[in-house]
Amino acid sequence: MSRLAALLIAPCICAVAQPAAGSLDAQMKSVIDAFAIAESNAADPVAVDQAFYQGAIPGLLRTLDPHSVFFPPDQFEQLRQLQESTQKGFGTVVSILPGRVIVLQTLPGTPSEKAGLAPGDEILVINGYEIARLDIDQLPELLTAARQKTAQLFVRRAGSSTVMRYTLTPEALQESSVDRTYFLGAGIGYVRIASFDENTAKEFQAAVEKLGGHKLVGLVLDLRNNPGGLVTAAIQVASLFLEPGLEIVSVKGRNAPEQMQTVPSTATPYKCKLMILINGKSASASEIVTGAMQDHDRATVIGETSYGKGLVQSVYPLSQSTGLALTTAFYYTPSGRSIQKPLDASKFELAGAAANPDARKIYRTDKGRSVSGGGGIQPDYVVYPPGMNRLRAALEASASFTAFATEYLKANKVTAEFEVTPELVDRFRLFAAQRGIQPGPGEWSQDRNFIENRMLTEVFNQAFGVEKGDEIEARRDPVVQKALELISN
Repeated sequence: MSRLAALLIAPCICAVAQPAAGSLDAQMKSVIDAFAIAESNAADPVAVDQAFYQGAIPGLLRTLDPHSVFFPPDQFEQLRQLQESTQKGFGTVVSILPGRVIVLQTLPGTPSEKAGLAPGDEILVINGYEIARLDIDQLPELLTAARQKTAQLFVRRAGSSTVMRYTLTPEALQESSVDRTYFLGAGIGYVRIASFDENTAKEFQAAVEKLGGHKLVGLVLDLRNNPGGLVTAAIQVASLFLEPGLEIVSVKGRNAPEQMQTVPSTATPYKCKLMILINGKSASASEIVTGAMQDHDRATVIGETSYGKGLVQSVYPLSQSTGLALTTAFYYTPSGRSIQKPLDASKFELAGAAANPDARKIYRTDKGRSVSGGGGIQPDYVVYPPGMNRLRAALEASASFTAFATEYLKANKVTAEFEVTPELVDRFRLFAAQRGIQPGPGEWSQDRNFIENRMLTEVFNQAFGVEKGDEIEARRDPVVQKALELISN
């Protein structure tokens, strides 16, 4: 028996009275006894760290919920560094396709621009990993990892067979969480918040003021794919549209007093019509904003049901440089709905209720409208993104739109008034045919509007930046178009 096991077991052996069955001491004695027997008699040696760090402690947390996590020393140190780190990158906006990564834009003054990367370049290899051999789900992870230190890239320029090698060193980047701001129509603005950080509310208000502020007729706030972030930022954003004193969100936990966040008494909210766009990747802080606006009938919510992440996690440092992230409370909308979707554990008790305390499924907004509980925010209007068919999938997977735009811009300069002509569509059809994409006349005619919009989007992406390309893409986005329809009615 090892010295550790002997130290752990000795107090139990020497004790005069055995702990009562069912008590914490009794349960811990069973764990220690089981470990001692395994260490002494198992066919293979027992690794102490593995037994507890990968077995006993994670097993305990799995009985609570899927989000409580134990961090061994190395992982806890990584978490600490991540919390203290500065956002770094190369300043490249890319299009991720199956087996391909293509540059759409290089930001001024960034490592990618200084190195000479250009729109249309295809990245073939990153740090020895061939892009073509990776699944599309693996590519974002590879790109994220590459931004942490100096990266070696092999790149092929459009129209050339030569493969160029680049060495890029990441630099601190001032990335705005409010990354899109433009007009959708007269007096109707569009703002996208990509995440919530300490500067989000200030940046968002500046964006709204740029569009006209209190003179706006309508505003489309896009929170699709927004994973959340700082709850304080979400509260500040919500306060820009809600009357003083109204509840924004409440927090309830078994061992924590209930806390309620309300709109400050000094708030002077915007009065324009507000449309909020969400989807299955809108989570956490995004859901706090959306839920508050919906419950107070301040905004119309459009899109798909949000992710349903409404839990509070507290991080506790433990001995031996380990740590524990534990779910300690849940977020609730003003009507009382739990944002958190049902956890895979009926054992987690919260003030006498189960882990997802939405036993009552229907709640009421300020005006008496019924809204559903049960996790996530249900949109007022369910609208799905544009669908994909055989022709669209083939054109996108082959990067035909991006490659055609790159070739076109080599020989032509475009202005903001540029339009896709029928002659240019015919040229693109020939270009696609040369790549083995030859749909029937019916397929081509059916998707002509889609093709024209994608051609224009890619030309604008490379000529003026992806923000301008997004403005074009919004014209065929059914979720955005539904928002415009509701604002105009």
